Amino acid sequence: MTTATLPTRRDEAWRYSDIDAVTAAWPLPAPESIIVPAGGKFARAIVQDAGEIRQIELVLGKGAVAHLHVLNIGGAYGRIELAVTLHEGADFRFGAAQIGGGEQNLEIVTTVTHAEPGATSRQMVRSVLGGTATGTYLGKVAVARDAQQTDSEQDVKAMLLGRSATANAKPELEIFADDVKCAHGCAIGELDAMSLYYLQSRGLPPAEAKKILLQAFVAGVFDGAEDEEQLQALALAKLGELV
Repeated sequence: MTTATLPTRRDEAWRYSDIDAVTAAWPLPAPESIIVPAGGKFARAIVQDAGEIRQIELVLGKGAVAHLHVLNIGGAYGRIELAVTLHEGADFRFGAAQIGGGEQNLEIVTTVTHAEPGATSRQMVRSVLGGTATGTYLGKVAVARDAQQTDSEQDVKAMLLGRSATANAKPELEIFADDVKCAHGCAIGELDAMSLYYLQSRGLPPAEAKKILLQAFVAGVFDGAEDEEQLQALALAKLGELV
């Protein structure tokens, strides 16, 4: 991460960004730096509800554990950028939801580097987009040459509430070790018509039926978060605005 040069759409990490909003916020402050010592534990929940660009650098020492949960919902442009470095035996868990409507542009960008052997990482990201909103997830997992027995997974899904909304997703693996277990999955779709019909046939109004299905869609993202109930409530309120 760097704040020296103003990015353009030619920069892959800023390809789908609102460059006018980025320019207005430039120069960005230095990234927040967090170091979890060997054997340590770290947990945080982040709610982006005002429109900001937030950059975090997170380093996990040997055997350290970190759980990070993000809800990206606010402002015309909101971006959460995360760079994580995992040392031997470290464990990183990331759960995130971004929910936008109108003309919002919301982004989550992650780079997880497995620098040493035996580390694990799990990323689950859900996006719900209505109006002409754009939601982007760019996630790179880089496995160093000596980082054998790496175990990494990315689970990325987006739900479009209308044909004018846009979801961009690019889970990426860069692997230089040969004894690893790495997987990523990505899906973008719409609410299932049969499921909506089923709920409405049992007396639920259309908006309430949609809200229930969307709540189920993002369920699990905030499991284990310190502020799980608050995150769920904020996500549900935002979903209610979209339907």
